[in-house]
Amino acid sequence: MPAPAPTPVPVPEVTLREYGPAVSVPLGSGAGRALAASGVLRSAAPDPGRGGHWLLRAGSRVGAVRTPGGPVVRITPKTPVRRLFFLLGFSLDPARAWRDREGTVDTGAYDGVVPALAHAVERRIDAALRRGVLQGYREVEESAPVVRGRLREAEQIRRHFGRTPPVEIACDAYTADTAENRLLRAAVERLLRLPGVPGPVRRRLARQRARLADALPLIRGQELPRWRPSRLNSRYQPALRLAEAVLRGTSPEHRPAGSEPLAVDGFLLDMNTLFEDFVTVGLREALREHGLTARLQDPHHLDVAGRVRIRPDLVVRTGDGRTPLAVVDAKYKVEKADGLLNADLYQALAYATALSLPEAHLVYAAGRRPERFHEVRGTTAGPGGRGVRLYQHSLDLSREPVQLLSALKGIAGRLAAAAPRP
Repeated sequence: MPAPAPTPVPVPEVTLREYGPAVSVPLGSGAGRALAASGVLRSAAPDPGRGGHWLLRAGSRVGAVRTPGGPVVRITPKTPVRRLFFLLGFSLDPARAWRDREGTVDTGAYDGVVPALAHAVERRIDAALRRGVLQGYREVEESAPVVRGRLREAEQIRRHFGRTPPVEIACDAYTADTAENRLLRAAVERLLRLPGVPGPVRRRLARQRARLADALPLIRGQELPRWRPSRLNSRYQPALRLAEAVLRGTSPEHRPAGSEPLAVDGFLLDMNTLFEDFVTVGLREALREHGLTARLQDPHHLDVAGRVRIRPDLVVRTGDGRTPLAVVDAKYKVEKADGLLNADLYQALAYATALSLPEAHLVYAAGRRPERFHEVRGTTAGPGGRGVRLYQHSLDLSREPVQLLSALKGIAGRLAAAAPRP
């Protein structure tokens, strides 16, 4: 009779590295299955060589998560944290980043994703509230002892059969319970529940929550309240953009087939999405200097019947937005030693073919050369009968912010110079 598998000793914390090797961790079967089903890791499977252990391997998501009954899993990025938050800050507010090239998100001295995030959010909220909590008008429906605003006749009859008081009214109230303050309060409360927030930052966040106490808490599962940029909330805008990033990156719920949703508590940044956003937003802003427009995730069809959909990361267009001039796809991966990533090249060729363009561009997170191209045999879409060219650019994320922005401007200039003009 085989000996029973040893009971795993729970571990309070596991540290993985983005796209790093798998780590064998003592883990209960329930926690292991929850991690595997959540999709936050590249892979999670029982370790065949060690009973009661699971092999965990991180993918493109970085941050910290905790499953019910399981350990805190920290995933450290390959990119330095300060650079990572520069990419995030630029994607959220490119106009501010062009002005302040050393970065737009203050991460303090913290080198972990969650501590740096909590510090950055607290600092931005503190700056937003420095001149007091923003107030605004909001329509309120309530029962009141006196009539204010508009009487809700149908509700009055339904609830009170015509008797007064109380009266059912609707009025505009000048209050701190606005969409902006609700978002900030919700971000603070989410951060206070995250694993790994340093004590000093946690105390400062608690003070910010007290300042925002007049804003109602958000109900879990509901859409985030919408706000519109205006002159009145301009001092709030940097904090609001970062708060929305916090709320969208925390506590994702995953539903494996045939099971209930799994709540994974934490904060995760997907480096694939972050790199794509940085490249496309940066190129869009830089192309404006050349009088060109750009559409992100521009939908098209590969076939005549319109059944095969394609969605390039960025399509460069004329100033009026009508005519496509160039196509770009961002890839958060390192270019191979020989420069050949065949699937990427086939994808770029499909984009160029569908849009009738003489060239397509791929932007990688790193590579041996700043630029290289491949001319496709049997194609004559280029000027003078030249074949379609597929360009590969590399954008080294280890470089300083000013160098990254300069490289983006260089790629934008290359797109503008080569794009056929109508």
